[in-house]
Amino acid sequence: MLRALIALAMACLASPVPACDTALLLAVDESGSIDPDEYVLETTGLANALESPDILEALVRGQVALTLVHWSGVGKQRISLPWARMTTPEDVAIFADAARALKRPREYSDTAIGEAVRFSLRQFDEVGDCDQQVIDVSGDGRENANRSLPQARAEAEALGVTVNAIAIEINETSHDLSLYFQERVITSDGFVETALGTADYPRAIKAKLLRELTKPVS
Repeated sequence: MLRALIALAMACLASPVPACDTALLLAVDESGSIDPDEYVLETTGLANALESPDILEALVRGQVALTLVHWSGVGKQRISLPWARMTTPEDVAIFADAARALKRPREYSDTAIGEAVRFSLRQFDEVGDCDQQVIDVSGDGRENANRSLPQARAEAEALGVTVNAIAIEINETSHDLSLYFQERVITSDGFVETALGTADYPRAIKAKLLRELTKPVS
């Protein structure tokens, strides 16, 4: 019996715990410019993307940690789903179902992207074992409150946190917001995915997740 216990203990020590490749914080815009139908497109688009076979496989293979933050104006940031490790397909399904079921608060506000980034940076203490830390900002407008975006981006750069973005272009033939996100929001190692209108968001979120999870972020 003692030999069996010793052998089991040695086997456990010889089998390393799977490492977490990426801690991915999904920071989703719920400001006043996002109407109720668009909010549903955001939440269902995200949930469906997580459940797609290629993304699900990448999440589990990388033991990715996920959390979902909703944000809008000054002081209007909230953790909608706490950090969860994607160790099995069931973990992904639970997270996706929870995201799909989230209700939007009735109080709408303006757009404080810098505050959203700063709030997001404070959430990574729980997932310090992950190799990469990524904030994924999605929004349909420029910062119009607090004006803290330059400082927030500088803080992310200093901490080694990557900021990527989805720019939801209201004018479906324009890339003005994408250029703004490129110049003002993302870090030097980040990228911008463009959604041509809210209806294109489900495609864009899937493309962005694939890029983040199947290739090195930096």
